[in-house]
Amino acid sequence: MLLRNLPLIAAFLGGALLSPTAFAQDDMAKLCAEAEQRYVKLYGQPSSEAETGPVVKMYKYRFCPAHLTVQVGTTVRWVNVDKRTSHTVYLNETDTSESDRLFPEETFEFTFLAAGEQNYLCGPHWETQKMIGMVTVTP
Repeated sequence: MLLRNLPLIAAFLGGALLSPTAFAQDDMAKLCAEAEQRYVKLYGQPSSEAETGPVVKMYKYRFCPAHLTVQVGTTVRWVNVDKRTSHTVYLNETDTSESDRLFPEETFEFTFLAAGEQNYLCGPHWETQKMIGMVTVTP
């Protein structure tokens, strides 16, 4: 179903919703701080110390951080730190298919091999919850 809606998704992602969505910056900062606390509780260390590279936490229908800048060749890990909700990662500008549903504490990794802006979303929650993110990949 997600692939059938690709034109709608592309139009949706091209709009102003990639700026701090309907969530205010302060609300997003608070939410991401909670996501980080949950990550530390689960993994015993801050996400900034992860050996795999940058970590994007999936929490309360948001990606934390929602915008990330990495260099070409960087592997990003998405981690579901919610307690009950599953999420997916769909990188619509790559040749990869949508990830399997990630249940709490499950992860998905992707290595960015091309420079540019890479929009991504959570398949089940992009439309109803505006669960959308972006990775800017620099050379």
